[in-house]
Amino acid sequence: MDVLIQPVSDSCIVKGSRFLAELLVCPSQAEARSLIKSQKGRYQDASHVVHAFVVGLGAEITGMSDDGEPSGTAGRSVLDVLRGRNCTNTLLTVTRWFGGTLLGSGGLVKAYGNAAKSVIAAADERSAFEELVERIPFSFNTEYVLYEKIRHMMTAYHLCGVTETFAAGIAVSGSIRADEFRQFAAQLRDMSSGRIVI
Repeated sequence: MDVLIQPVSDSCIVKGSRFLAELLVCPSQAEARSLIKSQKGRYQDASHVVHAFVVGLGAEITGMSDDGEPSGTAGRSVLDVLRGRNCTNTLLTVTRWFGGTLLGSGGLVKAYGNAAKSVIAAADERSAFEELVERIPFSFNTEYVLYEKIRHMMTAYHLCGVTETFAAGIAVSGSIRADEFRQFAAQLRDMSSGRIVI
């Protein structure tokens, strides 16, 4: 199973209606609600902001909305495409600006489904998904004299969201793959003669 690591968007025009499909990183159901509200606020001029999301380690939590389109013509199509990608912690919104031509139920299902497929394909092209692995947050403090050696050593690990704060010493935090944590901690301890506690 994969997770989205960066937002991706793609758009298309169908019989005058513009469809903007966007994939957003969404680690929880609460975050999904917040992102959906934000999307609706951003696109107040749009006719509809349809959404679907999957969250949880096994993609067990899902949600969708037709947002005013005829029931079953939009949200279900988007959710089916999203679930077919075998991903989790991802929100997919498709925003529509009505172009004056009614598409009918079949046309709506096809348009929303194709918009969702298109943004998924764009995400795959840009390597915007990565395999879901358990991560552990970490933080430690180090002296300036060890900083360059530690930075070099850190490139050998799969780290995410690393931040460094420079003051009297250097505070480093981020997350690491769970299967690499022990070795990472042991290497930091050895490099600092036991002074670094992760």
